[in-house]
Amino acid sequence: MSIEKLYQIFLKSTGISTDTRTVKAGNLFFALKGPNFNGNLYAEKALESGASYVVIDEEKYNISDKYILVNNGLETLQLLANYHRKQLKIPFFAITGSNGKTTTKELLFSVLSKKYKTFATKGNLNNHIGVPLSILSISNIIEIAIIEMGANHVGELADLCRICEPTHGMITNIGLDHLEGYGSIEGVAQGNSELYYWLLKNNGIVFVNAKDEWLMRMANRFDKPILYNSIYNKITSIKNTNGLFLEIKTNDIITKTNLTGDYNLDNINVATSVGFYFGVSLTESLEAISCYQPSNNRSQVIKKGSNEIILDCYNANPSSMMVSLESFSKINTKNKIVFLGDMYELGEYAEKEHLSLIQFLEILRIEKVYFFGSEFYKHKLRFPAYHFFENRTEISSLKLENHTILIKGSRGMTMEKLVEIF
Repeated sequence: MSIEKLYQIFLKSTGISTDTRTVKAGNLFFALKGPNFNGNLYAEKALESGASYVVIDEEKYNISDKYILVNNGLETLQLLANYHRKQLKIPFFAITGSNGKTTTKELLFSVLSKKYKTFATKGNLNNHIGVPLSILSISNIIEIAIIEMGANHVGELADLCRICEPTHGMITNIGLDHLEGYGSIEGVAQGNSELYYWLLKNNGIVFVNAKDEWLMRMANRFDKPILYNSIYNKITSIKNTNGLFLEIKTNDIITKTNLTGDYNLDNINVATSVGFYFGVSLTESLEAISCYQPSNNRSQVIKKGSNEIILDCYNANPSSMMVSLESFSKINTKNKIVFLGDMYELGEYAEKEHLSLIQFLEILRIEKVYFFGSEFYKHKLRFPAYHFFENRTEISSLKLENHTILIKGSRGMTMEKLVEIF
């Protein structure tokens, strides 16, 4: 079946599903494959659950006219998403980078929603499956789409750009993420630069962090990059004496936010810059930013008893760990304590980067630190002043009162479960 004919079926459907547990009546079901699953096995169940058609890629499951046989289910999903994207004559704003992608996406969504019917990637649907699913969920009433793109090896962003065809975009920063896949910081830069290359090749608009040397070098081929964090639009933080949250100042306007950590200033600056570019006034942008509430374990502040907890454990890499810890060290409270979990996907860099982070904590003079995971545990004997545990479950209770607490670690460490014990 051609993509054009499949698209007509999609338009009559109630949306795309790839999971029989959540399939809805009238969905078009794609039977995707992975290392440990084969969606073709569940095609019949999808129809029983209400799917209108199922897209399969194995001949033996093609047993009625409700089955659409294709060569490759994932490739067909991506081609369908790209076909749908071509019908949408609206700006597509792509966001990638080592850290801060999701917060930037959500701030930008809040700002642009002041003036436009805006779509933004839901949750973490930012990979080779998530991006197509995101695009296919965009209706024809949307005026601007924000697409988050994640990658862990060279070539992946180039593929996502071909599916998404962004008209505008930005890289948040270049840091030490996914070193196992990228191989080095240079590999990280090369992989992220694939978004810049797409925008350059297709006359796109790029927004560049003016204080990031990596990004400024990478963007030097653009004739007119839009620089944020420049002297013309820079928002600076004000020390908030009443708690953890940032207050920001620009043009003598002071705005209270629900964000913690001065590393969020970059995210705020790009949101206001993009808003300005698309005609959202500074007043409207600041109002949107003041109302934004972090969630999903991303710099989320939780009050529990007499303790204030900064829950920042959606993910972690050496770069994000360092900026979080540095920002935490500046908080003007007495009883500070840190709980850190292992950083994943570092490959051969794992031992070195975990050691470097412990040494960084010594420089910051944060004294109360608990480490969890096998990588941190390797260094236990060298740092007797700190507490080391091989896994998070080894600590079942800890009496804390009137503490300011930072919890951070990679997603697989599920560090958020520590909140239950305080």
